[in-house]
This record gives sequence, C-alpha cells and structure tokens, in this order.
Amino acid sequence: MTISSMNITDIPIRKIAIALTLSVLLTSCSASKAPEAVQKETDEQSDKPLPEAKASSEKGIAENNKDLIQLSAEDIQQSGVKVTDIQSEKIADQLILSANIAANQDRIAFVAPRVEGKLIKVTANLGDQVKAGQSLAVIDSIQMGEARAENRHALSELKLAEANFQRTDKLYKDEVVPQRQWLEVKNAYERAQTSARESADHLHILVGSSDTGISTFVITAPFSGVVIEKDAVMGELAKPEGKLFTIADLSTVWIEADVSEKDLGKLTVGSPATVTVSSFPDESFKGKVSYVSSIFDKETRTVKARIELLNPDRKLRIDMFARAMVDLASSRDALILPQDAVLLVQGQSTVYIQTENGFEARPVELGEQLNKGVVIKSGLKAGEQVVTSGAYALKSRQLKSQIGEE
Repeated sequence: MTISSMNITDIPIRKIAIALTLSVLLTSCSASKAPEAVQKETDEQSDKPLPEAKASSEKGIAENNKDLIQLSAEDIQQSGVKVTDIQSEKIADQLILSANIAANQDRIAFVAPRVEGKLIKVTANLGDQVKAGQSLAVIDSIQMGEARAENRHALSELKLAEANFQRTDKLYKDEVVPQRQWLEVKNAYERAQTSARESADHLHILVGSSDTGISTFVITAPFSGVVIEKDAVMGELAKPEGKLFTIADLSTVWIEADVSEKDLGKLTVGSPATVTVSSFPDESFKGKVSYVSSIFDKETRTVKARIELLNPDRKLRIDMFARAMVDLASSRDALILPQDAVLLVQGQSTVYIQTENGFEARPVELGEQLNKGVVIKSGLKAGEQVVTSGAYALKSRQLKSQIGEE
C-alpha cells in the first residue's frame, strides 16, 4: 500500500503529536537567534563612518586651516617672527589722568624796569634761550640820568672833603690848627661819605649797577631760561607796572591735572608717575606727584594735582596736552604684550597666536598703556604662544590671502 493511498486516520495519533512538538521548537529557536544577528550587523555598520559624514568632517578641518596663516620655517626666519609664551605679571594699579603742561611757577620771572624810560634797544626775541645776566633791552631814562648826576656830585664832594680832611688832620697833628677846625673838617668829610653811599645805593636800587651810561641802563635776565612772552617794543615807554619779558626755566615743568572726587583717596604726594604726550608717542617722562590741592572745586567736583618732572631736552612745551599715569599702592595680575605685537587689522586690535597648524589672528581688547607694553584685558590667556616680533609680516600675508579670496 502506497503513502498516497494511505488514509490520515491510519497514522497513529502519537506520531502526529511528536511531529507538531518538533516543529514548534524549531520555530522558537530560529526566532530567538534572528534579533541577535540583526543587532550585530547593525553595530558593525554603525562603526563604519558614512561617506557623507566623513566628507563633512574633512571639509570642516580644511575650512579651519584656511583661516590660519601658513609659514614655512624659512619664511619664519626671514620675516623675523618671534614667539613668546605669554604669562601674567604683577603690575601696580594706575590712575590715568588727562593733564596740561605748565611752567614751573617757582622758576618763572616777569621782567620789568624799575624806573620809567624809553626803550632804545631790544636784543631778546620770543623763544630765545637766554642766560643769567644776559642783556634783554636797553632803556633811556631821565630819572636814571638824574640819579647818576647826583651820584657823581656826591662822589666829587667826597673827594674834596677827603682831601681837606687829610690836609687839616696833618696840620692838627703838627699843632698848627685848633681842634675845633679839625672837628669841623672831619664832620664835613663824614657827611660827604654818607651822601656818596646814599646816592650809590639809590642808583643801585634803580638799575643794579652804577657804572653804565649817563641816562641809560640795561634790562638783564634774572636766570637762564626761555623768553616765553615779549611785550617790549623799541621806542615805546617802559613803566615799572608793565612787564617787558616773561622768562621761564623749562628744565623742569609742572603737569597739572584734575582729580575726581572718587579718585582723591587713591592719590598721595610722592607717588611715581609716568607722563606721555602725543608729540612723542614712543617716549615717556618720569616724575612724582608733588602737590595735591586742599581746595575742592564745587563746580567740577575735582581737585588740582601737580606732577613735577625733569625736562632736560626741552621737549615738553607749555600748554601741551599730556596723559599722566600715577602708580598706586595696590597691584593686580595682567597679561602684557609689547606695543609692536598688537596691530590694527580692519579696525580691530589683533595679535597673532602660533598653533599646531599655523598662525591665528586673534582680536583682543586692550587696557592701559604701560612702560613695558600694553595690557590685554581680554582675548588671550596665559600660556598661549604669541608673536611678539614680526607681526607685520603675518598681517601682510593675511591681507594678501583675503584679497586673493575675493
């Protein structure tokens, strides 16, 4: 009997049950293994970078490197590029004041005649450097002529009285003349001496010298300095109440500044100060605070302060504007760079940082200007490699690359 002709009722029920059980077990095993295989395959695929992500990453790195300035070792050497590991330094806090330069009022003189007279000669001009005792002008004065005539008369009377006394004194010693006559001659001689001294003193008071011309006298410089004002005009009448010249000794000058009420407590006499002027941007002048006024200006709410400093080369001129930086007792940490390390690029203060892949242009915010350099308020941190020399070469390379891109 063939299988096809076999009736299902002829198959034993026990065999059918065994077959069904085996079928269920095989199905469950296959279902439990499938998720594990799928998860494994998914993980393997996720570990492999997608072509799109890989291309995007490479593009980002290329764009970052594009912003950097690339220089070979030879270019760095030829351009004089030097890099410094910037570190914070302790600096004294400073009070920055706008100031004005004035003459040292202890070394300024208003030159005027002691007697009225006509200016017959003017030898000094505005801006002249004069020495002590140097002639500035010559004045012809009637009063001076009278004083000299009186002095000459007094000297003549003195000589006559002296000769008469010497003759009478000799005769008195020889007992030729009486004592009364000797006393009269002696008194006359003493009166002549007094009169001569008085006339000489009067002449000296008027002009300071009694051995010049008849009615003329010379106006001289009281000390070495510069003629900063000249009012003398030849032919005009000079009077004691009107000055002819103003002479200032500019070897020292005063820096006068207004200190606000809130900063007054920080300022003390003797504090070191550094002064700069726009006329000499690369130079600084050292001085000290010599005076702080006790009078408070109720309108401006400020107090006058003075800094005195030496001016040996006469570079500082009266009424020039100045910037004064007064060192205070307190201090702080700051990052300081040489002025040449900070360049203006497209209107922004910029420094150049060396990285692994090239040089980066970094905008920074500047603080106060010190003798050793400029304070960096923000944009840098300690430990970064900053270009301190040769920054102009990097700026030129940066601008060329930007022009090429456009």
